[in-house]
Amino acid sequence: MNTKFKKYWRKTSLKQKGVGDLFLNHIKENKPKNFLEIGIFHGVTARNVCNLLYSLHGVNFKFTGIDPFLNDINIKESEHVPKTKFLNPLKRIYYNYIIRLDPYSLKSVQKLLNKFSKNINIIKGFSHDVLKNIDIDSFDYVFLDGGHKYETVKSDLEFLTSVIKNSGVVLCDDYDLTYASGVKKAIDEYVNKNKFSLKILHSRFAEIKK
Repeated sequence: MNTKFKKYWRKTSLKQKGVGDLFLNHIKENKPKNFLEIGIFHGVTARNVCNLLYSLHGVNFKFTGIDPFLNDINIKESEHVPKTKFLNPLKRIYYNYIIRLDPYSLKSVQKLLNKFSKNINIIKGFSHDVLKNIDIDSFDYVFLDGGHKYETVKSDLEFLTSVIKNSGVVLCDDYDLTYASGVKKAIDEYVNKNKFSLKILHSRFAEIKK
């Protein structure tokens, strides 16, 4: 049975028809127990992943998410991060005046993931600062969807090398993004340099394995 991706009335980069489902089913095939997401955004992907990991392993899983939680003004244009403001007026009213909580904030994401509070670790910070201070070797699956600048993707991948060498999976989003060509360039160079296996899924995701 295919696993269905839920949007939780928030913004998500996996909103296109079938993309979120494909993503979740790829995770289901690999059955990771220690998951890392770089670029957690509104937390929608994180909630879906935690739901899936719970269905696979019960409480025996760990999820770590990294994000700087910056607003639109502070985000570098070259990183091509999704816009954080809602176009839907009902969503603006709900978040701004009813619950009064910015969906793109550490507090909001922790609230969305509260059901799994004992299994998660959400870290506010830039990936190049955080990755050097956590146990990379412990992860068996990484979803890389952080900054889209060439230098950022290249740096993130270098930090994640041990995951792949330990037979884990690194899945990169937006491999085909035409206005962020640095993503594809960084991935291609990294794979060729390390002689890893590269598989493109749905013309969007780049799966990197040993």
